[in-house]
Amino acid sequence: MTHRTRATAALILAEILAGRGSLSSALDPHHERSDYQLLQEMCFGCCRWFHQLDFLLHQLLGKPLKKKDQDLRSLLVLGLYQLKFMRIPDHAAVNETVNATGELNKRWARDLSNAVLRNYQRREVDLLQGMKLAGLSQRESHPEWLVSRLIDSWPAQLEEILAANNRRPPLTLRVNLSRHSRQQFIDKLARAGLQARPGQLSPSAIYLDKAVPVSDIPGFFEGEASVQDEASQLVPELFQLTSGLRFLDACAAPGGKTCHILESEDSLTSCVAVDRSPTRLTKIEDNLNRLQLEASLICADGADVDAWWDGEGFDRVLLDAPCSASGVIRRHPDIKLLLTPAQVEKLILEQRRLLRSLWACLKPGGLLLYTTCSVLPQENQTQIHQFLGEHADAKYEGITADWGVECEFGRQLLPSADIGTDGFFFSLLRKL
Repeated sequence: MTHRTRATAALILAEILAGRGSLSSALDPHHERSDYQLLQEMCFGCCRWFHQLDFLLHQLLGKPLKKKDQDLRSLLVLGLYQLKFMRIPDHAAVNETVNATGELNKRWARDLSNAVLRNYQRREVDLLQGMKLAGLSQRESHPEWLVSRLIDSWPAQLEEILAANNRRPPLTLRVNLSRHSRQQFIDKLARAGLQARPGQLSPSAIYLDKAVPVSDIPGFFEGEASVQDEASQLVPELFQLTSGLRFLDACAAPGGKTCHILESEDSLTSCVAVDRSPTRLTKIEDNLNRLQLEASLICADGADVDAWWDGEGFDRVLLDAPCSASGVIRRHPDIKLLLTPAQVEKLILEQRRLLRSLWACLKPGGLLLYTTCSVLPQENQTQIHQFLGEHADAKYEGITADWGVECEFGRQLLPSADIGTDGFFFSLLRKL
């Protein structure tokens, strides 16, 4: 009974609108459901296009819904998503959405729901024509505050960023080059009926033409490949790795970069991975075991160096800092509904705290790579500019590359449909 799927999706969306949890946490308990793929598609799609669909809904309602009826609002947004974006027959989309009002204990809203969705069908052409005159936030389905910041930060690239954020993300693999060449693994995928193409920036990156469960990827559980965006696969080559180095990954979970470092240089003296979450640290351990790699795992706040550091300096430090994740909205469209300017300000303070504390762990002559999956300069080049002004023993090492946008104190990849990468920032610092 697919109206139950719609009711569940509406309740999940209502929880996200209320700021309670994320899509991944809300969907986790439902993984074993037979309708999980449909549920996931509806939830992700409604988050991706919420601002546009809610704008349409306001035009279709005679008067605004009450605050206590956010589940109904979410259900109507879901109904509009089906009619506008999904291949479900219109009559089924309308009927099953209307029937879902019963699952929400809102049978009084059956007629209202039916009227709203039928009204959309009748007025669709005029409504979509009117959408062209709406604000950028509604047209491109992003929160107004974020659109404003992107206009200020990336005016020339604005259109591409917004469009890329609204596309479905590719499934990108990192080939374990100690086991196969990239072409050998592409050929192996082809023999399994999976078409793929090489990435443009990283020698280990592969893009699958169609997303599949990892269980369908040959050699995945044997450690021949991992799921990782191409942008973050650029980390090892920036570190100038050689044998005998002590390496620290300070905010390491889920461990993709730690594992890639170990794949890229198997003669490190030591590799230490720190993360404050016991659950997420377990994911690092799982990845290390799958890839048959070894690292020292520490559960701690990376900035609280007195609690976990033994005082022996590191030659290389990776700080993949907690951030707004504004560069990975296509993968996590609930960011559009959850992220606020106040949260960004808190994250900026946390980034600053980590940078200042971890700098003490780096040996003179060593390199610290600061990265985020954000496209907001306040978290990136502005952060580094302030840090350099406070630390006379820190020097920015220019990143010479033919990818991304060169900034004063780093290099920024922006979400791109052409290249396929997430938004990602890199800044390489040397300790004098």
